[in-house]
Amino acid sequence: VQLQASGGGLVQSGGSLTLSCAASGRFVSRYGMGWFRQATGKEREFVAHVNWSGGTTYYADSVKGRFTISRDTSKNTVNLQMNSLKPEDTAIYYCAFGSYGNYKSWGQGTLVTVSS
Repeated sequence: VQLQASGGGLVQSGGSLTLSCAASGRFVSRYGMGWFRQATGKEREFVAHVNWSGGTTYYADSVKGRFTISRDTSKNTVNLQMNSLKPEDTAIYYCAFGSYGNYKSWGQGTLVTVSS
């Protein structure tokens, strides 16, 4: 499975941004997709996950209520709507393909910078 992430950029604190990840390959529709992020000098951390149907989602506590993950099964894409962004959300965001907690493929990452 190949993943192509897009949508990163520079946004002011309190602003919004939507990331997208397009997946291609075999069995894409059978597995979930997730978003992770890695800030400079920190380890990669989980952000959100959506299951294969789009009906079940998981979020890190740090983004609950601000971020929304969704899936378009017809297009094999997953979006991450990010609202009320904070400077601490600044990171490279990666999309991933697989089951919750067991990801098989990773995208190349897209940079999100939130200015204060």
